[in-house]
Amino acid sequence: MKLTGIHHVTAISADAPGNRRFYAETLGMRLVKKTVNQDDTSAYHLFYADGAGSPGSDLTFFDWPASPARRGTHSINRTSLRVANEASLEWWRERLTKAGVKVSDIRAINGRPAVDFEDPEGQRLTLLADGGEIPFIVWEKSPVPAEHQIRGLGPVTISVPKLERTEVVLTQLLGLERVASYRDAAHASGEIHVFKIGEGGPAAELHVAVEPDAPQAREGAGGVHHLALRTPTFADYDAWAERLKEAGYPNSGKVDRFYFRSLYLREPNGILIEIATDEPGFSADEPAETMGEKLALPPFLEPKRAQIEAGLKPL
Repeated sequence: MKLTGIHHVTAISADAPGNRRFYAETLGMRLVKKTVNQDDTSAYHLFYADGAGSPGSDLTFFDWPASPARRGTHSINRTSLRVANEASLEWWRERLTKAGVKVSDIRAINGRPAVDFEDPEGQRLTLLADGGEIPFIVWEKSPVPAEHQIRGLGPVTISVPKLERTEVVLTQLLGLERVASYRDAAHASGEIHVFKIGEGGPAAELHVAVEPDAPQAREGAGGVHHLALRTPTFADYDAWAERLKEAGYPNSGKVDRFYFRSLYLREPNGILIEIATDEPGFSADEPAETMGEKLALPPFLEPKRAQIEAGLKPL
């Protein structure tokens, strides 16, 4: 019963049409699921991923009319997206620059080549070279050539003022392992500690920046709402639910999101972490070939389709 990597990252956008243009057209990711926030059906929930919507490739957004996020600690503050190699990073630097996006020079993050940039709402993103050895599914209709496509999620960085209590939850409760630390100019006030998830590697790392002097973050557009860690099967998920219950750690209890099953908990600094299953996936309610083309609703929301559609703005 091990967590195996990053499942998805869910961020906040106040501009769903602009969000779709940037992630689907500029970044060339596939919009694999156009649905709604199941707890707030007035808001889109958009899922961008590889060609198959593979677990571990999903960057998702709640469309909320929120003011801009305030950066700081007690937050998830950077999401990385994997590409194949340094040649891809150079290709992306040129593409993003032509699109009017400010992008950093290539630098090393924990020994891996990477570049930093932001989306139009200030979402902090990194493209990171994974060596091209982790399988992914090409999106044939992407405007980005197959060899340079975004292959999935890389390390996610959270910021906390102190490490100790967070480390206890990550290691003793969730089974992560601290394996390295490094310093980074973007987090000048302290070290960043690398926790491997399962077998580790660029698709299975959580980076924890210790920033005792940073202000407290405020949730909003351009910020991240939560991150999810992968558990492969429903049986593993049931075992995690039992583990959290036996440990007496506050959590949501079982939540069925239809495309995956979820458990939610907050680490001691208030950062929301989800445990999500790989199964059944986004093709559970529509053909894989046409995923994301129409508004998809889980069965329990289908009777409210007309009402929900009336409240959504066009993408």
